[in-house]
Amino acid sequence: MEETTLKISASPHVRDRKTTSSLMLDVIIALLPASVFGVYNFGTKAFVLILTCIASCIFFEWGVEMLLHRNSTVKDFSAVVTGLLLALNLSPEVPVWMAILGSAFAIIIVKQLFGGLGQNFMNPALGARCFLLISFAGKMTTFTYDGVTTATPLAILKSGGTVDVLDMFIGRIAGTIGETSAICLLVGGLYLIIRKVISPIIPCVYIGTFSVFIFLYSLASGMGFEPLYLAAHLCGGGLMLGAFFMATDYVTSPITKKGKVVFGIILGLLTFLFRIYGGSAEGVSYAIIISNLLVPLIERFTQPKSFGKGAELQKEEGGSAADGKKMDKKSIVIATVAILVITLVAGGVLAYVQQITKKPIEQAEQQAKEDAYREVFTEADNFRTVDGFDSETAATWLSDKGYKADIDEAVIACDKDGNALGYVFVITSHEAYGGDLQLALGVAEDGTTNGISFLSLSETAGLGMQADTDEFKSQFAGKNVAQFKYTKSGAASDEEIDALSGATITTNAVTNAVNAGLSYADYLKGGAN
Repeated sequence: MEETTLKISASPHVRDRKTTSSLMLDVIIALLPASVFGVYNFGTKAFVLILTCIASCIFFEWGVEMLLHRNSTVKDFSAVVTGLLLALNLSPEVPVWMAILGSAFAIIIVKQLFGGLGQNFMNPALGARCFLLISFAGKMTTFTYDGVTTATPLAILKSGGTVDVLDMFIGRIAGTIGETSAICLLVGGLYLIIRKVISPIIPCVYIGTFSVFIFLYSLASGMGFEPLYLAAHLCGGGLMLGAFFMATDYVTSPITKKGKVVFGIILGLLTFLFRIYGGSAEGVSYAIIISNLLVPLIERFTQPKSFGKGAELQKEEGGSAADGKKMDKKSIVIATVAILVITLVAGGVLAYVQQITKKPIEQAEQQAKEDAYREVFTEADNFRTVDGFDSETAATWLSDKGYKADIDEAVIACDKDGNALGYVFVITSHEAYGGDLQLALGVAEDGTTNGISFLSLSETAGLGMQADTDEFKSQFAGKNVAQFKYTKSGAASDEEIDALSGATITTNAVTNAVNAGLSYADYLKGGAN
């Protein structure tokens, strides 16, 4: 007689045809519309970044699991999803090496060091994005569209500008590779809901809560209810990408229905606070990561009571079944109130600090610009803005000429009688090693360069930071040349600049920024360059 062998395993004893690989494959399929549109929008550089992130995540997952003698999880497609999500959260201007570094952080630090799949305390792709954003803010926040460096719609909206909501809905805007097209993300999100890969609770509560707070803010700020303002916030930034694809991550989101509701409310509130009162125009990534950290607390207070808990209370403590239900509801209310209070206090402190520091920071920045103006035009008595100057038009003109730089401001240096002495340009270069650099350039009426002064420089200490020394900057002063070029063999003419030792990239960025200013000065004077 054949003996029946029983297997002992921990609960829950649930059977389902869905596997990790099938779920991940559904997520990949859902992300395809946004991915394809991102490649269409930004070209081959977006395609290269997507492939780089996916390949890097697979490699690092395989390598770490092999070194730690763990069972390989490469075939479950979780590393592919992490790589794809990371790529979609990157600016198309991010260099390949940064994509590889971000992939390593996502897989090795956030995922594998905490035990691998199912053990990570935050979304790996978002953790990597925030790591890169903190470490390389300049490169992570440089966005282009149609070959022109420009601000994202949310940044324009926050600065008081106007945006085209239809373009935002379709995706004809600047942004990260995967966040631009709201309609593509909605299609992907609906696919996941229909396939029952995700619950609609978190994205619906998240987006709904955020919408309510934006609506209340619109009324409180005196602008009244502006549907287009709300629509711009819903379509802009990473809200749709975060709500459907990252906030719903099984590992880092609550599993109880009530927990999902609380989680969604916190996400909506934090995103609102970060976007409206924070220093950045975006806030989805940080909102999700902070909420991920609150998940254990949320689940502790929203976990359903065991069956029969009320009867147990009645028997052992003289209570009733209704008492158990009351305790359940009470614990949920306490948890929700406690978490909301913590969130509101943190948000209030953030908003207060932002409000009291906003004006001093703006004043300090303006003073720094005025000091830079006078440093490159010491003989000037006052400065006035160039009539009709538009930074976006200037950026387009420079891009057409092949420059990777923007002219943020253009002013005319005048003597005490109001006579024009020349121009001062505030120029941002996107070619520096440590992120964008910003400098002021003075150009006299006859085309002679008066010199340069740095407003922002984040290069390597001892190497690229040598650009902010008098020895290097003086090479651009008092010379009347059409364009500068750098050399490593010693400058032999006025147009040649001695390159910084070990910092060729920085030298190139500064030189090209100055050349962009010279070309634009010639353009303003009616020249052909």
